[in-house]
Amino acid sequence: MSGKKLKSVEFIGSFPRADLCPKDGLPEFAFIGRSNVGKSSLINMLCERKNMAHTSQHPGKTQSLNFYKADFSWYLVDLPGYGYAKVSKSSREKWQTMIQYYLSKRKELACCFILIDSNIPPQQLDIDFINKLGSWSVPFAIVFTKTDRGKTTEIQSNISKFNKTILKSWSSLPPQFLSSAEKKIGQENILNYIDEVRQTWITSLDNL
Repeated sequence: MSGKKLKSVEFIGSFPRADLCPKDGLPEFAFIGRSNVGKSSLINMLCERKNMAHTSQHPGKTQSLNFYKADFSWYLVDLPGYGYAKVSKSSREKWQTMIQYYLSKRKELACCFILIDSNIPPQQLDIDFINKLGSWSVPFAIVFTKTDRGKTTEIQSNISKFNKTILKSWSSLPPQFLSSAEKKIGQENILNYIDEVRQTWITSLDNL
């Protein structure tokens, strides 16, 4: 399957709670990461829309569960970033509760993509979040962002250190993708993976 691209993407709405989200049973693929990791830019790249997800110089703009219906067959879910300090404590706690409930309880969640900045060494905040997903039994994949911005050797070193850190708690590595919103690196691979998981999701439902 080469040249995979989305034919249709429609913004469905922003939801402050998981129980208010769409109830049509389509599989959902969530995207999350530390604030300023390049999440909005990655989503825009995947959708081939300049302003599908709003990018900002001020991290923390995403404050709800934002749903986009892709090819009438699955949802791309844009989750608030984690670990950004310049919001009130009450807002952080509200987002944390909303994210945790969505990720741990949402039956339609087929995969959570965790975005990691490839230009910096492993961050404990990311490791802790990944381990939380494990405790909630959430299937996930990792997307290393901004791979066009640093030296290849440094990026490879950061990814290697990250994986070594992950393997201290996990017996194997999750699916991983390299990406660059500027150069559209990773677009095809990520969309192909989503399609594979979606097909498996449909098959599992048929076998129930």
